[in-house]
Amino acid sequence: MKNNYVHGYDPLESIRLQDQANTLVDLLHADTVYPAGSLVLEAGCGVGAQTVTLAANSPGAEITAVDISADSIVQAAQKITDAGITNVRFQQGDIFHLPFKPETFDHVFVCFVLEHLAEPVKALQTLKTLLKPGGTITVIEGDHGSTYFYPDSPAAHQAIQCQVELQKRAGGNANIGRELFPLLNQAGFSSVKVSPRMVYVDSSRPQLVEGFTQKTFTAMIAGVRTAAIAAGLIDPATFDQGIQGLLRAAEVDGVFCYAFFKAVALKD
Repeated sequence: MKNNYVHGYDPLESIRLQDQANTLVDLLHADTVYPAGSLVLEAGCGVGAQTVTLAANSPGAEITAVDISADSIVQAAQKITDAGITNVRFQQGDIFHLPFKPETFDHVFVCFVLEHLAEPVKALQTLKTLLKPGGTITVIEGDHGSTYFYPDSPAAHQAIQCQVELQKRAGGNANIGRELFPLLNQAGFSSVKVSPRMVYVDSSRPQLVEGFTQKTFTAMIAGVRTAAIAAGLIDPATFDQGIQGLLRAAEVDGVFCYAFFKAVALKD
């Protein structure tokens, strides 16, 4: 599989992913707990930002975490070691060609992965073959089209759209969160349940102001500045104005909102 991770593998991106994971632990992960003895596959673990929470929430489960990037696997393994977690093993692998027998796992967990894939349904179908009958898949994705904020800023929307377009050109979909229900149904899963998880941020929630508005979302958009300008999607002044517009939403009278979508489905 071509590696279409549009955000790149710069150390700053690893920091951003960890800030995102730390900020959103309760919102995204509080209701994901696997029984002791369960065999769980985390497909696309990246640098382990979600793996730590996944493993800590289900200490009796045996988690296999895979990612296409060898460097990310090294970082993820170190993160798990540093956290003193012992129920995770790591393996490099392509989601479309994983070296596991059919019906190996009780549960599959996929977080912020489908957005980077040109064939998300095929990925879900491939993962479905690795699930035992009666097993579940949990999928979490964001949706950049859900972003809104106060004060509003046309330039900020333009900057966000640059990230969406670059991800599209790389074969991904930054607005995929809203599509989880049809995607899982197309892949042949049953009992698909999707719940939106709104991140609402104002100055009464300073941890979210810093952890999400500034260090997660704005940092992500700022990270595509060079690529967006080089692609002719926006001029430098407008892009910089857009970033300032996003940062303005982090001020004392600002508000920022974004929706994630979490789906759980069953393999019959």
